[in-house]
Amino acid sequence: MQQIAMSWLVYRVTGSALLLGVVGFASQIPTFVLAPVAGVLADRWSKHRVLVWTQTLSMLQAVVLTVLVLGNIVQVWHIVALSGFIGMVNAFDIPARQSFLIEMIDRREDLGNAIALNSSMMNGTRLIGPSIAGVLIAAVGEGICFLLNAVSYLAVIAALLAMRVKPKISKSGAKSIIHELCDGISYAYRFPPIKAILLLIALVSLAGIPYTVLLPIFARDILHGGAHTFGFLMAAAGIGSFVSAILLASRKSILGLGRIIPFAAAVFGLAIAAFAVSRTLWLSLFLLFIAGLGMMAQIASSNTILQTLVDDDKRGRVMSLFTMSFMGMAPFGSLLAGALAGSIGVSNTLLIGGVACIVGALFFERKLHMIRKHVIPIYRQKGILPEVAAGIQTATDLTVPPEEQ
Repeated sequence: MQQIAMSWLVYRVTGSALLLGVVGFASQIPTFVLAPVAGVLADRWSKHRVLVWTQTLSMLQAVVLTVLVLGNIVQVWHIVALSGFIGMVNAFDIPARQSFLIEMIDRREDLGNAIALNSSMMNGTRLIGPSIAGVLIAAVGEGICFLLNAVSYLAVIAALLAMRVKPKISKSGAKSIIHELCDGISYAYRFPPIKAILLLIALVSLAGIPYTVLLPIFARDILHGGAHTFGFLMAAAGIGSFVSAILLASRKSILGLGRIIPFAAAVFGLAIAAFAVSRTLWLSLFLLFIAGLGMMAQIASSNTILQTLVDDDKRGRVMSLFTMSFMGMAPFGSLLAGALAGSIGVSNTLLIGGVACIVGALFFERKLHMIRKHVIPIYRQKGILPEVAAGIQTATDLTVPPEEQ
């Protein structure tokens, strides 16, 4: 709801596509800069405690935004500054949250389902939030959306405090942060599957995902609607993401996720390119549904494979690189999309982005055979594949005397 309200507020006040890009850039560039260091700290610190702090600071940002808007004293520079602040918070929140997920489950083979369920919950809110935001903005203004967001953090923080997790033994920090950061980057760079996945995510985030920054322009100027139209467009993408996450959560094995990644990226690019030339609301909604479907399938599949491949002691750092590729490249895409939209038009901007995603998917597909050669031995070694896990469990059971079973 806050994302919708903030974008609509900026465009309503300024009417500038460039400023939409600037606000998106301000909210995401701190992630690009700080996420690698945050990943090192996530490997050192208690991820649970980090999340309590980041969610508390996020609530504070929403409260300040609420006061400024309801007090009718908000200015564009306020929004840019608060976007930068939440970007800094997210730089620490996202790597910790992504790597904390594996500490909440007992069996590694369930990780793919856990990640997909987590994605389905997050995207379930994208079904409801934009629609409610569109109605509230039209009825009472953007401030109420910010207020509801601030109140919602109370439930998030309460849920985190209710968790009982094993205390993490902090690392001594014998190595410097820079040294550990370089270790994590070198680890990801030297391992072809991780490198290929991160590069494709970075491309899609740079060229395709910034379509969300330009949606207010499509809603008002191309589809001739209002805030409710903007909400419907965001909700359509959210429905696609939600359906995709549910389908992934229902999978019984992580086998085949590698094939899903390039296919989903190509579907996303094709849908965005088609949306760019659509001029009817129902077709635009359908294409954004497909875009959400493809985007979530690629991101969740990539996240699952990364989490199952990475060594535990480097999980925070690799997930910070995932965050840097996914969230960190988006600000450059937002700024680029805003600048291009002002010169060549929003439709041409999205068309170019969609084509770039398709090209990236084709390159990834060509590397898929090489990626499998690296992945399968690791899955066998870790017992992640269902048949291997069952064999390990059987062997374990056979080592226990019958009278002790």
